[in-house]
Amino acid sequence: MGFELEFSGLTLEQTSKALQSTLHGAIVDSTEAQHTIAVDGLGEFFVEVDWEYLKKEAEGTPKGGHLPLLRDVASLVVPIEVVCPPIPMNEIHKLDPLIDALYAAGAKGTDESIFAAFGLHINTALPDTSAATIDRYLKAFALLQWWLHNIHEVNLSRRVTPYVDLFPNKYLQVVLSRTKPTLAELMDDYLQYNATRNRALDMLPLFALLDKARVEAAVDDDRIKSRPTFHYRLPNCLIGSAAWSLQSPWEIWLLVEHLANSPQALKSLGNDFLESWRPMLGVDQKIWLEKIEQWLTSQKLV
Repeated sequence: MGFELEFSGLTLEQTSKALQSTLHGAIVDSTEAQHTIAVDGLGEFFVEVDWEYLKKEAEGTPKGGHLPLLRDVASLVVPIEVVCPPIPMNEIHKLDPLIDALYAAGAKGTDESIFAAFGLHINTALPDTSAATIDRYLKAFALLQWWLHNIHEVNLSRRVTPYVDLFPNKYLQVVLSRTKPTLAELMDDYLQYNATRNRALDMLPLFALLDKARVEAAVDDDRIKSRPTFHYRLPNCLIGSAAWSLQSPWEIWLLVEHLANSPQALKSLGNDFLESWRPMLGVDQKIWLEKIEQWLTSQKLV
């Protein structure tokens, strides 16, 4: 999996310095908006000011001029983002020193401000990109999304913005009702109800990899990056919290993995959800959350 961390409190240079000193990396490419840092044994990290306009302005532009001032002003209102390379799930601990160093240098996470709608994004690889596999994971997430939103304690600043919206009720019904969909059907259904990057589980990077033309016909957004992963945007970025590490949100995501690979539970819970559907109202969230909590407890997952 790969991680993307959003935070404030540091400049581009301060963040790069913390990464270099902690993971012993070296800058191999840079602009006024982004540094690429290579770390032996891990890969390339991207440190950037998370403002698309500045990144485009900095591409191919000599350093200096108006860009440093623009970047410094932007750092007051937009986050710095560290995009980590893909790593095996049993090597997450290798990133712990980076989290500690960023906090020590002054990084501030989601809870530092009511305006800080910063998140931790997890890009997790799929076992394969077949329609059957993607369908299983979409079903699992659809069944768990309300519970996941609660367990992550999504920050108020992120709940009132559209960045991590959950799948709409009608799409949940579509996902859980279908059997053996084709890839085209999976993508068309998704794009009909979720033609935006602003979803807690953003499928656009994966679908752009599988059928770029289909995605571009439905979503006009050049920020979509094709890759063979799910893009899980729900967790807060809690740099500075003593109880928080990258392992914590990853272990929550693993519950989606568990359900996606439990065929009987997936079918049983899916049927229960559809049978609980009320015309015009959908499924009662409180009752469904209790149902999911009971299932997780029975599986000794919580």
